[in-house]
Amino acid sequence: MKLIPTKVKNIPQVIQIIADAKQYLKASGIPQWQNGYPNEETIAGDIIDGTGFVLIDNNIVVGTVCVSFAGETTYDKVYEGDWLTVGEPFAVVHRIAISDALKGHNHATKILDYIVELCLEKDIHSIKIDTHKKNQAMQRLLKKNGFTYCGVILLDTDSSEQDTERIAFEKVI
Repeated sequence: MKLIPTKVKNIPQVIQIIADAKQYLKASGIPQWQNGYPNEETIAGDIIDGTGFVLIDNNIVVGTVCVSFAGETTYDKVYEGDWLTVGEPFAVVHRIAISDALKGHNHATKILDYIVELCLEKDIHSIKIDTHKKNQAMQRLLKKNGFTYCGVILLDTDSSEQDTERIAFEKVI
C-alpha cells in the first residue's frame, strides 16, 4: 500500500469514491459536500497543484486526499479556541475519502500516517484539518490518530457549502 500523487487516469476512481462519500454524508444527515463540491474540476486542480494523492493497494485506488503545504486563509482566524502552533509551517488536509467497499480497514488512518511521513520529509511538524460538526466519523478518526480539537473556523463566503462553520483539529508531530 502506498500514497502517490493523483494522476489523470485516477480521476474516475477518485470521483466514484467522492460520490460514495457524498451519499454517505447525505444519508447521515451531514450537509457537507452536497452542492456539487468536490467535483472533477476540483480533483483536476489538485493534480495541477500537486496536492492530490491516492492511496493505492494492489494497483487499486482505495482512498483519496488533498494535502497542501501552501497554508489556508480560512485557518487564519479560529473561534472558540486556538491552534496548538501559531506562525509555524503546516500541512492542510482536505477531502479525505475511502472507497465504500473498503471502509473499516484502517485505510484513512494509513493515509494520515503517510501524511505524517510527507510532513517530516519537508521538516513540517503540524497538520491541520477541519470537518463538519456533524461528521462524527471523521472526528473519531482524527481523535484516534492524535489530532486535538482547536476550535471553529469559517469557510470562505464563496464556498459552495451553505453551512460554512467547521470544527478545526491539529496534530503536532
